[in-house]
Amino acid sequence: MAGEILDNQGRGEVGWSWPPIHPEGRKFGVIAIAISLVFLLLLDWEIVGWPLLALSGGVFAFFRDPERVVPQDENAIVTPADGLISLIAQVEPPDELKIDDGSGTKGLPSGPVTRVSIFMSVFDVHINRAPISGTVRRVVYIPGKFMNADVDKASEENERQHILIERGDGLAIGFTQIAGLVARRIIPFVKPGDLMAVGQRVGLIRFGSRVDVYLPAGTQPRVLLGQKVVAGETILAELGETKLLEGKAQ
Repeated sequence: MAGEILDNQGRGEVGWSWPPIHPEGRKFGVIAIAISLVFLLLLDWEIVGWPLLALSGGVFAFFRDPERVVPQDENAIVTPADGLISLIAQVEPPDELKIDDGSGTKGLPSGPVTRVSIFMSVFDVHINRAPISGTVRRVVYIPGKFMNADVDKASEENERQHILIERGDGLAIGFTQIAGLVARRIIPFVKPGDLMAVGQRVGLIRFGSRVDVYLPAGTQPRVLLGQKVVAGETILAELGETKLLEGKAQ
C-alpha cells in the first residue's frame, strides 16, 4: 500500500496487516524477550518471567510504525503526532524558530500564533510526521527537564527539539518534539536541507511525550480540545481558515 494513491471514489486497494516495528525499537523488544527467557528457562522464576514476556510485547507495540493515508491538499496542515489535543493557546513562537540562526533562511515571524499541543501516551504511536511538504530549515535540540509533558510550561522547560519546514512558496511551519516524565530521548530522522513530503516520518520520542505545532498567523485549528488525532492523516488546520468549531464530549 505504501506510495499508492487512494481516494474517496474507491480507487486503490487496501488490506489489513500487522503494523511493522520501527528498527529503533526492535533492539529493545529483543532485549526484553531475552531477559524474560532467562527468568523463565534458566532461573525458573515464572512470577517474574511471564510479566516480563508480556512487557516485551508492549515494547514492540510502542514502536509500531503503521502506514498512513496522507491527505494530498496544499492547503492542509496535517497532524504530526498521534494523541490527544491537550492544549490550544495563543503564544509567541519559540525564539529558536524565530531568530536569525546564520543559515541565510528566515525563521517564523514574531507575533502571537495558535499553538496546538498533542499529548502522546505510552499507548500511542510515537513516530512523528511532517505537517507539510518542503525543505527542513532547522533542527534545534535543547536539553532540559523531564516534567509532565501535559502541562503548559513543558514547552519551555523540558528537553525538546524544534523543527522548521519551509515550502517552496515560503510558507513555514514550526513544530516541537517535547520529552515527558518517562521519555528520555528524542530521535530525529531528518537534518537541515532534507526534502520532505507531507506525512513523511521525521522522528520519534521514546515512551510518552508531546508535540507542539505553531500554525501560521490567521489560521485556526480544525481540531478540538480533547480530540484524538492520527499523525499524517488528521487535518490539523487549513491555511487561512479562522472559523470557530465547537464539539461536545459524550
